[in-house]
Order: sequence, then C-alpha cells, then structure tokens
Amino acid sequence: MSKDIVRQCIDLDQLPPLSAEQTAELAALATRDDSAIDYSDIPPLTDEFWNQAVRGRFYKPTKTSTTIRLDADVLAWFRAQGKGYQTRINAILRREMLTSLEQDSQRHPKPQP
Repeated sequence: MSKDIVRQCIDLDQLPPLSAEQTAELAALATRDDSAIDYSDIPPLTDEFWNQAVRGRFYKPTKTSTTIRLDADVLAWFRAQGKGYQTRINAILRREMLTSLEQDSQRHPKPQP
C-alpha cells in the first residue's frame, strides 16, 4: 500500500469565495449568543495554569543580517568560546534589551482603563 503525499498551496490573498452554505453557517454563528457555546470539553483555566504560563514560549523572532563594530578584544573573547558566538552575542543583547524594557515599564506604567 503506497502512501501518497498530497500538498496544496493556498494563496491567502486570493482565497476562493465561500459557498452559500458556508456563508449561511457563518451568519447563523454570528447571531448566536455566547452563552450558547458549549465549553464542556475544555478544561477550566485556573490560577495555577496562569501562574505557570510562559509568554512567547514558541516565539522565534526573525533574524536580520547586519554589520556591527565591536572592540577586537570583545570579539576575540566571544570567538574563543567556540561555535555559536553570534548566538551568544544575540542572547546577551536580548537579555539587556528585555531588562531595559522592564525597567522602562516600571518607570512609566501604562494607565489602566
């Protein structure tokens, strides 16, 4: 028995139009009251869940190639640590950025609505 792989490419900017049945179903769902939603198969989100939640756990920022001027001894120190020195430089810069952003948010808290 062969397992054929089927691949489809969908252009999100040119989606096919909805059928009349799909349009009617969406219209019916839009008029339904939120209290009619059945949440019985979804576990409740407890305080414990939110206390263990991690923001951006699967976030992976895009990398951008750039040129940066570093002191020769700083670059030599990073390179002496072996493979992955650019990743370590990025991690140190990210840690400093996040620390700075945290300090800024403490100094200038956003007003609560």
